[in-house]
Amino acid sequence: MRAVTLNSVPQTPSVADVPTPQPEAGEVLVKVAASSINGFDAATAAGYLQGAMEHRFPLVVGKDFAGTVEALGEGVEGFTLGQAVFGVVMKPFLGTGSLAEYVTVPAGYGIAPIPQGLGVQEAGALGLAGTAALDSITAVAPARGETVLISGATGGVGALAVQLAAARGARVIATARPGAEAGFVAGLSGATIDLVDFSGDLPAQVRALAPEGVDAVLHLAGDGVQLAGLLRAGGRLASTLGLSGDAVEGSGVTVHAIMADAGAQTLASLAAQAASGALRVPITATYPLEQAPQAFADFGAGALGKLAVTCS
Repeated sequence: MRAVTLNSVPQTPSVADVPTPQPEAGEVLVKVAASSINGFDAATAAGYLQGAMEHRFPLVVGKDFAGTVEALGEGVEGFTLGQAVFGVVMKPFLGTGSLAEYVTVPAGYGIAPIPQGLGVQEAGALGLAGTAALDSITAVAPARGETVLISGATGGVGALAVQLAAARGARVIATARPGAEAGFVAGLSGATIDLVDFSGDLPAQVRALAPEGVDAVLHLAGDGVQLAGLLRAGGRLASTLGLSGDAVEGSGVTVHAIMADAGAQTLASLAAQAASGALRVPITATYPLEQAPQAFADFGAGALGKLAVTCS
């Protein structure tokens, strides 16, 4: 099969022929129709995960997938051949990723049916970013009327988090530079979103909008310690970038470290919201599998929203 691979790290991903995987006991073989680029994939290629996870070369990259069930491993129940499914590759090692024509995934974790009304490209770009966004919003639990600052709102996780926060009735302050970024973020939700330019004096802009401090922060980009300083006493911060409570000890704020947990219930919830139109998967560009290296380059250059990859 064709797949996006790495022979070592750090390395620029390339498309190559590798053996088609076969499902082991408890696994599902999925014929992949769509995937997407995530920060995790870029971090893998850059070598940032060396020492943190086992790497098996040639390493097929990719976390998100959407497609159809091609084969079932021994003991698998609850799925049928030809069924439309999506999710996130959740394995304790790196090497058998989803930016490929086929992928094997555990039947019990990281996979869910695609509901009617959700397109396969949208499903293929929803799993990891949607889970990180939902887990982040759940952690800080904004009440209606509370103010949430989302740093990194122009990325895939941030663009979904903006919508999830607004749907809860929270007041959203989102980071975006004037121009295309601001227009992209402003169009994500039917609710009014306050925009702040992270390339300027971010603290001054946020304090002008929330003089007493914001109630919650999503740290998806930027300086986490600086962002924590914009919280009111007793505020909450969720970080996907490894910020710990030790970094802001004594500040009176609560820090939640987010490791996206793509369980079937979370995936089903995201899919239902996306199928109903309540949540829009913000795909801004689509690439065929053979052009996935260009998608990585565009992602690294700061592309907005989600970059989808069609795999078959």
